[in-house]
Amino acid sequence: MAARPLVSIFSLTGEKSGETALPNVMTAPIRPDIVQFVHTNMAKNSRQAYAVSIRAGKQVSASSWGTGRAVARIPRVGGGGTSRSGQGAFGNMCRGGRMFALTVA
Repeated sequence: MAARPLVSIFSLTGEKSGETALPNVMTAPIRPDIVQFVHTNMAKNSRQAYAVSIRAGKQVSASSWGTGRAVARIPRVGGGGTSRSGQGAFGNMCRGGRMFALTVA
């Protein structure tokens, strides 16, 4: 086995006060796969949380029209006099509805 390199030890005043052998772990080769793994996983610590509101897509009163009207059985906004009335609501396939599998921070 090759001799371990010597490292100088300095006092608080900056004068050399001795020498010691470098630990064996410092002479081990660097493994690129471990470096990449550690770098990738440490970068994940700086991610910012994101989510949608729990109430998003559910802020309108809507009820299903049931069967027999030749339309989908998705809940529909009630009322009249506005373009929103009669539109589908709540479903993830509806415009203005909630998203499927909400992201929660």
